[in-house]
This record gives sequence, structure tokens and C-alpha cells, in this order.
Amino acid sequence: MSRHKLLVANRGEIACRIIRAARTLDLPTVAVHSEVDAGLPHVEMADEAVCIGPARASESYLVGERLLQAARDTGATLLHPGYGFLSENPAFAERCREARIAFVGPSPELIRLMGDKEQARVAASSAGVPVLPGSGKLPHDPVAIVKAGEVVGFPLLVKASAGGGGIGMRTVGEPGELVDAVGKTSDLAGKAFGDGSVYLERYVAQARHVEIQIFGFGDGRAVHLFERDCSLQRRHQKVVEEALAPGVRDELRNRMARAAVALASACRYEGAGTIEFLLDAEKEEFFFLEMNTRIQVEHPVTEMITGVDLVAAQIRLVMEESPGDDLLQERVACRGHAIEARVYAENPAKNFIPSPGKLAALDVPAAKDVRFETGYRAGNAVTHFYDPLLMKVCAWGASRREAIRRLDDALAETRIEGVGHNIAYLRSVLAHEGFAAGSVYTRFLTDHHQALLAAAAVPHG
Repeated sequence: MSRHKLLVANRGEIACRIIRAARTLDLPTVAVHSEVDAGLPHVEMADEAVCIGPARASESYLVGERLLQAARDTGATLLHPGYGFLSENPAFAERCREARIAFVGPSPELIRLMGDKEQARVAASSAGVPVLPGSGKLPHDPVAIVKAGEVVGFPLLVKASAGGGGIGMRTVGEPGELVDAVGKTSDLAGKAFGDGSVYLERYVAQARHVEIQIFGFGDGRAVHLFERDCSLQRRHQKVVEEALAPGVRDELRNRMARAAVALASACRYEGAGTIEFLLDAEKEEFFFLEMNTRIQVEHPVTEMITGVDLVAAQIRLVMEESPGDDLLQERVACRGHAIEARVYAENPAKNFIPSPGKLAALDVPAAKDVRFETGYRAGNAVTHFYDPLLMKVCAWGASRREAIRRLDDALAETRIEGVGHNIAYLRSVLAHEGFAAGSVYTRFLTDHHQALLAAAAVPHG
């Protein structure tokens, strides 16, 4: 029996994923849940479960002291935050350290460094990683704001310094629009993150969002596990992700990987993380966007092409065990192609409004080289309290075309009843000739919005 016990400080599909990884390590697990989540699969999967409060995340999953009390009450020695909630909260990571509960992730200092977008840009530049022209945190003086914008150049983006997920981000085309945009972004950032500071960054049209999966050992060594293309986004939230990035030459791929490893090594990163780049594919130039100091939603596609269990490696590192020979750079090899689609309880025809309700059916096919990552089963309620992600469907193929076909087949055979969902929309994306050709970029879903909705409304064969 392991001398450790792992508390999973999350819910849904990522909680299930972490528990499965812990089982491979013979590690006992503790699930936490809000009152409305008591019947979800992750609660039953764990060896123990603790209710941590009412449905609202602000009264349960976001209350650090309740999570730490659950760990103390059950004797948990490790805590895995998953993604979202408190996963990138340096104060919570510090409280774990003070409570002598090992936080599965990097140090509070690294989380704080990379959570400050301005400081992260400085760290990236110091490591020799290209960064987009940008400003520091903006002053409140309108004249100084416009001057900063002229130095960066138009068009530009107004971005929250402390935030993520595209919250508050605005594109500004000319100086006269800038002060108002800065004010609105600052207001939103203050409400969302408790920090209203913002900065400016050059806007790149027809850009792609490509991220490098890295794993650091905390001693200045780090490896990469290739890249993922996450360009297909709606409201700055990813919808379809794949590995490797289509149409990227090996020389460019290697340059991005070396840059990511250089940054991870320079900051002595520990555990799994992601370096996000904005790629100008036409010029084959890339620029640092940010670093995510946690496991990513889309990590399964990297696992499918490399065979590496990233979550188990995270846990082994924190237990001061070797993450394994499969994380030696010379052993990390890429095989085939993998693609992931996020299935949401939502109504695409009504501006993707969430569709909460009770799942009357949730059936997935037994499919070769396909992973279904879900935190629900038939009979569970999808509530309005949390993100409406129902599942991730991930498919591997020897080629990109084969991976797309397998993913489409798996989506076609998935049956969901009781709530609205976006499966038909996802299939229309996979069938689009531009996507099939690998011509992806961050505005793809926006530019093809009407065509994709129209295609989704036609019954698929």
C-alpha cells in the first residue's frame, strides 16, 4: 500500500482522469464534491469522498480551506488541482505547502511568475523566446495609454495582465478606440481576477494558436512532448485541438520546441506545463503568448501520439519518484496523429447558450483508438453552476485524415438525450474543406460561422 494518498481538488472528467492515473500507481484517492455533484462518477470512482459545500463553486470548489480540511480529515498527503478552479492560484499552492500537503504542480513562485502576463513576457524574452511587441502594465492616464498604443502599433490587443481564457480581451484598430477598450477590459479583469491591470500586445491577423507540451524536473532540465494546434476557438475558448499541428514544417516545429524547453529550463519548471505561441504560419514566425502552469484540457492528444501518461508523471514527480524513462527526450517519439473535440451541453443555433438538464441517455460506442473522457453518466444532471463540458472525444490515426474519420465516426455513434449538445456542429467543423485541408487559424470558426451552423442543421449520413 502506498504511503501517500491523493486528494483530487476538482470535479467531472478531469477528476475521473486523475483518479485513473492514480490507480495505475496504486495510490488511494479522495474525491471532493459539492452538494449537487454527489452522484457524479468521480465520487464513486475514488476510495473516499468528501462533500465540501453548496453547489456554487465560490462556496465549494473555490474554497481552499475546505479542500485542505478534507485533505487533513482523510489523511491525504498529495493534492491534484486539475485545471480551472484553484489550479493556477499561487496563494492556494502556498497554503498547501504550509499545511505540508504536496501540491501536484509547480511552486507557488512559478505559478505567480507565469500568472503575471507582463512578468511572463519578461521571463520569456530573457530566455531568448520571441515575444510580440507589447507594453507593460498601462497607467491610468489616457494620453499615456494612447502613446503606449502607438509604440506597440495598430491593430493591437488589450489584455488582462492577471487573467486567462481570453476574458476581457479586445481588438483595437485605431487610437480613438483605445482608451474606452482599456477601461472595459480593466473593469472585467478586476471583477474576474481581482486585478484590473491590463497591457497591450500587437495583433496578428490569420494567426494560429500552437502550444508546446513541456515537462520540467525542477532542476533546470526540461523536455518537450511536441505541439498541439488549438486554433479552432470560439470566444477564445478551444473547441477542437490536435497533435501534431497540420502543415508545420519540422524545422519550424523544432524551433518552437527548443524555445519552449529553453523557457522551462530557465525558470527551473517542475511538472507538466504548456508554452503557448501565436504562430504566423505564412512568415513562419512565432511569438510567446503565455505559460499554463497546469495540465491542459487537451492533454489526451499528446498522450495518444507519445504514449506518455502525463498525469501519472505529474504525480510521480511530486512523490519524488522518477517520472520514468519515457520522459527522457531521446525516448519521446511521435506516432501518428490525434484530434480532440469538446462536446458541450449547449445549443449552437441559439448562440451556443448552455443547455442544462438531466441526462436521459449518454451512450458512447466501443471504438478502436478513441478515448471518451467524461464526468457524467445517464441520470446525472448537468447544472448551470459549472462549465457545460459533457465530454472530450479523442481519436488517434496513423494519419490526420484517419484521425478525423475516426473522430467523426465516434461522434456520429455517440447518443446524448435530455440536454442540447454540439455534436452536429462539431461534425460540420470536421467536414469543412478548410479544416480538412489543415487551413486552421484562430478566427476560423468566426469566419465560417454561418456555413458551419447551416451544415450542422442538415442531418449527417
